[in-house]
Amino acid sequence: MAVARVVHTADRTLTGRQLASLLTPPAEGRFGYRELARAVREALLDGRVALRLRLPAERELATVLAVSRTTVTGAYDLLRESGYAHSRRGAGTWTALPEGQAPTPLGAFHDVTGATIDLALAAPEAPAAELSAALASAAAELPRYAGTQGYHPYGLPALRAAVAARYTARGLPTLPEQILVTTGAQQALSLALTLLGRAGDRVLAENPSYTNALDAMRGRMLRITPVPVTESGWDTGLVDAALRQTAPRLAYLIPDFHNPTGHLMPQEQRRDLARSARATGTWLVVDETLTDIALDVPAPPPFAAAAAGGDSEQIVVSVGSLSKSCWGGLRVGWVRASSRVVTELARVRITADLSGSVLDQLVAVALMDRLDAILPKRLAELRLRRDALASALARHVPEWRWTVPPGGMCLWIDLGRPGASNLAARGLRHGVRVEGGARFGVDPGTHEHRLRIPFTLPEDVYEPAAERLAAALDGAPGRFADPALPDWVA
Repeated sequence: MAVARVVHTADRTLTGRQLASLLTPPAEGRFGYRELARAVREALLDGRVALRLRLPAERELATVLAVSRTTVTGAYDLLRESGYAHSRRGAGTWTALPEGQAPTPLGAFHDVTGATIDLALAAPEAPAAELSAALASAAAELPRYAGTQGYHPYGLPALRAAVAARYTARGLPTLPEQILVTTGAQQALSLALTLLGRAGDRVLAENPSYTNALDAMRGRMLRITPVPVTESGWDTGLVDAALRQTAPRLAYLIPDFHNPTGHLMPQEQRRDLARSARATGTWLVVDETLTDIALDVPAPPPFAAAAAGGDSEQIVVSVGSLSKSCWGGLRVGWVRASSRVVTELARVRITADLSGSVLDQLVAVALMDRLDAILPKRLAELRLRRDALASALARHVPEWRWTVPPGGMCLWIDLGRPGASNLAARGLRHGVRVEGGARFGVDPGTHEHRLRIPFTLPEDVYEPAAERLAAALDGAPGRFADPALPDWVA
């Protein structure tokens, strides 16, 4: 199925009702001009309202909020004076950030002393016994492949069949020909972006979102249209409006235990979103790497199952891997799509990576056979770690707030005020590494009141980690030197 490429150059505009739904009203219940400016600024910094978005006309917003037009005019004036908006005469007012406001980039590092607690990598250790058994099984199988050339651009047939069978068991009938095995989910995403997008194309992305995915979009010079994921999850109306106003070439979504917020998209919203994407000719690239990490709810069916009907499923490109359910060090992921799209992705893949490791794929086949035994232990372990992290934070930084996610591997912490990037920098000097929320924002400087803290380390780590974060928050002198910081996260 060919999807037409649509170029849409119109500015994206918020209606008065859309903006009003994203604002936190004042305690007294009625906006004054200062309260309205504050609410818009907070929504902007929180990622609920995107940068470079045209605000509604003053008269329209005044009508929706039941305030005077003078109140809206005063609020817009305050936003312009403080750098959070700019205007062109006769054209409107757009959201902005004060000049120079940007996050402090912090990446993963290798601390050779082991003194720094790393709370930034959402990656658990391997299940040791099951990995050893899988390695033994792979070693026994390897001689069968040693007499061949060893190149399998689509992936080992046995692994493609195993992944397809798991999709089928989860409610989405899938053939092995619909699976492309990749070197991790990041390669799967990169291949999809390369095939489906060209420089200058629009791509819709959740805000906040997975930082490596956003970097991959920027590296391909795609124009990102953000849609907010807030405390209550996704707003289907806003997503539909963004699709219709900007007609993006593709949309990148994390519907299953969203990274970093942990939200799970309801089935009805999935169906609505698939219908909207079909109407606008938008490919849906769906990241399902966290699907199996269902801690308090049943694991959801594949997103493409919700899109089934007519040829809607054909616009869904699903990405998965064994990194979260088993081990990131294995570097085995996959794409599930139509067989035609899989063929095209394989052609793109061989320009940079002829094939994945046969040995790693054989290990993955053995782990797939053991997945139903691995997951219950992994999930029980993560629940305990989540509880240990939450308890330690509640004791040492009781002013912080978060919603316990039903799955995934992270808490999305609300600090109550901006300053996450500065706290992350101070934290290193106290021997703890965290990622500020700005790292996960589509636009620089947003989500500065947030931290993403994974619960993937042993339980006894979180008490000293929380103590160090509290000391950094209080401004106590740090005892650790800053390590070198190569710029990547997981």
